[in-house]
Amino acid sequence: MRYVDPVEGKERFLSQVLASGLLDGKVCVVSGSGTGLGRASALELGRLGATVVGCARRAKPIEATAAAIRDAGGSADCATVDIRDEESVGRFFDGVLERHGRVDVLINNAGGQFAAPAESISPKGYRNVIDLNVLGTWNMTHAAATKAMIPQNGGRILNVTVSPHYGFPLMVHTGAARAAVESMTRTLSIEWARFGITICALAAGAMATETFMTKYPETLKKSVMQGQPLARFGAEDEWASFVAYMSSDAAAYFTGCVLTMDGGRDNYATTFPPATYIEAGQISSEQRREGPTQ
Repeated sequence: MRYVDPVEGKERFLSQVLASGLLDGKVCVVSGSGTGLGRASALELGRLGATVVGCARRAKPIEATAAAIRDAGGSADCATVDIRDEESVGRFFDGVLERHGRVDVLINNAGGQFAAPAESISPKGYRNVIDLNVLGTWNMTHAAATKAMIPQNGGRILNVTVSPHYGFPLMVHTGAARAAVESMTRTLSIEWARFGITICALAAGAMATETFMTKYPETLKKSVMQGQPLARFGAEDEWASFVAYMSSDAAAYFTGCVLTMDGGRDNYATTFPPATYIEAGQISSEQRREGPTQ
């Protein structure tokens, strides 16, 4: 079953497998809920009965997502936060607990990177990506655990990472950052099991988000497609259903693992630079805004 997103105007898929009410009573925090995979996940969580609390640095996109959930009959609110700032994150969770009383699921979706050859990445650019993806994920995870999940004796944390895992040309900074997050995930699943907290990493392959489809070079997209056994990019709605399942009680025995949705890309590697770059005569970089986004 499909419907049209009233804000983005794009057609979305309503899962016929995940039942309405699956997440009734759960409070789910989604970072980076204003765009892309975060927005799609937040909409699906809201449809399935969760109270969704979105967050990001920019207010307008997350407010639009929260409004779309409420317009569809769900429950949602949002607040701005800089996930790199410990005090900002602390204030955010204090507000969530004041309004909703608990946090059942945290989805660390916010992150950012830019495509560029390693030799062209400045120390500042590298540090920005590490701070956003590693420190930001840690700040959100630590605050959710210490302020909510440990006191309430349970919760679930889902850390969004990336595929491929065998090496990530043109993304050395985010490859390193996401590997750190996956290691963090495994360690915390052991340490925090005694508090009833489960934690998994969800690794996304090449997904047909607006950012990927409009801001990344055509040569890069073509080379990625050549390494896709399924010969297509993933859909936002496929990812959203995956996140919703992992947020539900049906996934209660998953912890400490990395689950990959990438159309088989992790199982296949090509040489570098791929032929598409050689044909173009250069290694392309992403058209960037200033600094990574959440």
